[in-house]
Amino acid sequence: MKGHGEKLSRKKEQAIKALLENDTHADAAKATGIAEVTLWRWLQEPGFKEAFRSAKLRVLEEAITKLQKASGKAISALLSIVLDEQAPASARVSGAKIILETAVKAVEMEDIQARLTALEKIALEKGETRWR
Repeated sequence: MKGHGEKLSRKKEQAIKALLENDTHADAAKATGIAEVTLWRWLQEPGFKEAFRSAKLRVLEEAITKLQKASGKAISALLSIVLDEQAPASARVSGAKIILETAVKAVEMEDIQARLTALEKIALEKGETRWR
């Protein structure tokens, strides 16, 4: 049995790509040219499972990056609605509400991050590593 960090076969790499691109395991197996049971077995293997998890994280990170890049335009759009006295009051209120709720969430996230960083520092000073 191979351990983590093993080099996956080309077919397994294709299966991971298919899993990311298809809605079901059956469709992913068909796209890869393998039996669904084979794909299921591969999904039980630690190395394959880890490679698939890593691939999903990369896709998610790319999506988050796209959202972050678009956030400036989204804020500008909301601000233009809120500041436009010709816009319907309901649109202005909705825009203002979204801006305020998002600002509050951002402050909460910064607070959580600061607290987590402090807890990690304490844990590392005590030599705790098992929670990571």
